[in-house]
Amino acid sequence: MGIEGPFWRAIAVFRIASLGYAAILLVQSGGYAHPVTGWIVIGVMAVWTAVTTYAYSTEALRGWPLLTFDLLLSAACLLSTVYVQGPQATANTMPITATWVAAPVLAWGVYSGRRAGGVAAAVMSVADLWLRGVRGFDLAAVPVNGAVLLFMAGIVIGHVARLAKQAEERMQRAIEIEAAGRERERLARGIHDSVLQVLALVQRRGAEIGGEAADLGRLAGEQEAVLRELVRSGPRPDRSLRSRRRFVPARRAPAARSDQGSDQGSDLGDALRRYGSAQVTVATPADPVPLSPRAVDELTAAVGNALDNVRRHCGEHARAWILVESEPDRVIVTVRDDGPGIPDGRLAEAAKDGRLGVSQSIRGRVADLGGNVTILSSPDGTEIEMSVPLS
Repeated sequence: MGIEGPFWRAIAVFRIASLGYAAILLVQSGGYAHPVTGWIVIGVMAVWTAVTTYAYSTEALRGWPLLTFDLLLSAACLLSTVYVQGPQATANTMPITATWVAAPVLAWGVYSGRRAGGVAAAVMSVADLWLRGVRGFDLAAVPVNGAVLLFMAGIVIGHVARLAKQAEERMQRAIEIEAAGRERERLARGIHDSVLQVLALVQRRGAEIGGEAADLGRLAGEQEAVLRELVRSGPRPDRSLRSRRRFVPARRAPAARSDQGSDQGSDLGDALRRYGSAQVTVATPADPVPLSPRAVDELTAAVGNALDNVRRHCGEHARAWILVESEPDRVIVTVRDDGPGIPDGRLAEAAKDGRLGVSQSIRGRVADLGGNVTILSSPDGTEIEMSVPLS
């Protein structure tokens, strides 16, 4: 039912309260010409109140046929006042329906806006004035407070309901745009971890080998640049996002799964120890560092990208150290190297050029886990600290 739900529930409550008010007026009057007929009208109103309470809460039943019949039935109950009250009623006597006739006006306004609310108010006001004219009252002396209130209720409620619907639509579009952006970031990380790095490797090795391999490397470099630009700019968000299949990029370094099952998490230390080599030293706590499988996957991939950057920018023989620290509320993974450091402004320039190694494959992954990344660089090396909350 969306944002309209509270409006329809409020109208149902208004109908029930107005029905009780009309019944109290009938009991207190004691002077109506045909009180039995009055109770029959109250009974019809009660049945219709129950019907509309259910019908307006069901989207399949809510529509113009129901709204039209609601308006006509309410007008008929209002006009029955001529017979129920008889000739002794005065111009200020409350109709048998009392305030119950305002319910269809509110329903029209909620369903289709202030114009529809104004039309329904006009119909009920004409019925009320006709009722008083049939009784022989001087219409110039008849109070029009009821008609004014009907118009105000129909127009104001209709306007507010339309604004609420527009706000809901805009919020839904914002949610879809945000979801599309996150999907694009996940896709970009997957492409960076596989296709872009392979193209960069072909370009570098082709230039080293020379000859026809150099031409292949040049073509690979051109395609890498084109693909980076596509990933950086990204497609426009699809408004039919709900129907799209979710793309989950493959990880180059899959996380180890604990024998205890995913309910108790996976050991981050076990997953990161796979990166240990002659050039990479891995230091983890003696006890397991349990995290959710998704968190282990993301952190493992982020560390892998950090090590790729070390090999690419510091050379094949550069040393790197991985340190895992487990605190009561978070896990901290630090990757440090002994390279020449990162020049000032290089990371911002790389993100602008569509190079996603740090901005998405490291920062983006950790941010998706609710954590943060701190990068410290100096001529003696670079240190990347990834902090992820345990929750």
